[in-house]
Amino acid sequence: MAVLSPDEFFRGPPEVHVGAPGRVNLLGEHTDYNDGFMLPVATPQRTDVMAARSDDGSFHLYSATLDEAVDFAPHDSTPHGFGRYMEGCIRLLQARGVDVPPLRMYVRSDLALGTGLSSSAALEVATLRAIRALLQTELDGVTLAQIAQQAEIRYAGVNCGIMDQMASSLADEEHMLFLDARTLDHRVLPLPAGAELIVINSGVPRQLAESKYNERRGECEAASKLLGVQALRDVRDVADVESLPSPLKERARHVVSENLRVLEACEADASRFGQLMNLSHYSLRDDYAVSIGALDELTQALRTDPDVYGARLTGAGFGGACVALCRAGAAQAAGERVVHAMRAAGGAAAGATLLIPAPTE
Repeated sequence: MAVLSPDEFFRGPPEVHVGAPGRVNLLGEHTDYNDGFMLPVATPQRTDVMAARSDDGSFHLYSATLDEAVDFAPHDSTPHGFGRYMEGCIRLLQARGVDVPPLRMYVRSDLALGTGLSSSAALEVATLRAIRALLQTELDGVTLAQIAQQAEIRYAGVNCGIMDQMASSLADEEHMLFLDARTLDHRVLPLPAGAELIVINSGVPRQLAESKYNERRGECEAASKLLGVQALRDVRDVADVESLPSPLKERARHVVSENLRVLEACEADASRFGQLMNLSHYSLRDDYAVSIGALDELTQALRTDPDVYGARLTGAGFGGACVALCRAGAAQAAGERVVHAMRAAGGAAAGATLLIPAPTE
């Protein structure tokens, strides 16, 4: 069966058409649910959601990307898949007093699933933006991100932090977004001068809800309790975690050192920023134990390229993609060299590259 077009699904034009980007996190991995600091940027790729009021009293959701449809009555629930994220957004808006009528919603995305570029947050944010536009509801960017986060936690079963949704709601492609997960303070910062980004898919898909993500969060909470702090963000000296038993010591060491790396990176030049990215990957590999062989091989291959300042996994780990900071104008060629060399050597099945070019003056 052919993928439905928007005109076929709506039997005419939709009432609204909005979108939201994915995100690439440059530094600050697994810090958001520890009340820490992060530096994401938005991707050029995005998820679009079109919406219109339903004419039959039921919700109808369709993903052109997956060629999957979900239908449910106003008081029923969607059983599985992408619909859980969208239903979560609808139910949480209703809980806030927004009268969300039955809707038809059409989704399409050029964000690759399972790469760690936050396709789920883009879907949530785009869904909320579509409902906001359709119903003319007052909903600022931070509140929207908070609702999106709760949709993922309560309806998709991923006990995530706030970074992905904040980045999808507030970030752009030309700047880093510095985020403080505790206060939700945020500010836009320039990328390091003379640098641009390349993202390479490792070829190993990531399933976050089925990974050890929730386990890592529990370990951080246990470490915080033993240290007598509200969250690991409150530990400012890495030496303070050395009294913890393993693996809590290693998990806490990553979070504390990662927060320090983010704070330093805000004013770092491209060379030092790349070094901090390398250190972040080693910490994620050795202390947080969320890297895999394909990600280690890919980041190491990137580091050996003369036009790469530094590289690390991006996203929660357990598969997905790597990001590298490269000399401006050289990122695409560097990425192609690395992918070609890895494939020629029979290494990890590195996939498509995503270029985020240096900002134009």
